Amino acid sequence: MFIAKTKKYTHIKPNTNSVAEFYLDFKNRYPEFENENLIIDFSEEFNIKIEELILFLKLSVQHQENGTSFVLICKGINIDIVPDELNVVPTLTEAIDILDMDAIERDLGF
Repeated sequence: MFIAKTKKYTHIKPNTNSVAEFYLDFKNRYPEFENENLIIDFSEEFNIKIEELILFLKLSVQHQENGTSFVLICKGINIDIVPDELNVVPTLTEAIDILDMDAIERDLGF
């Protein structure tokens, strides 16, 4: 797993082509990131399916309940079938925009 931290967020990219393997590794290391805004980047070399994204649903909900953002970058996913609790976008720029919008919503008490 490749990890890049900024002041605003932690950007994580899998170093394996298996979403299931990455998920297990990420879940084991999750306590390292639980208080940070997270961007999980599946934008390169992944043909990810909705069923694989659902693996992250529970962690996404937990993360958002802690007052931090959790965004997945995935290209080619039909957003209409993604659960509302998952923030899925096609690019890093849009992921950063989601982080900014989430911060505004938290500031406003939503």
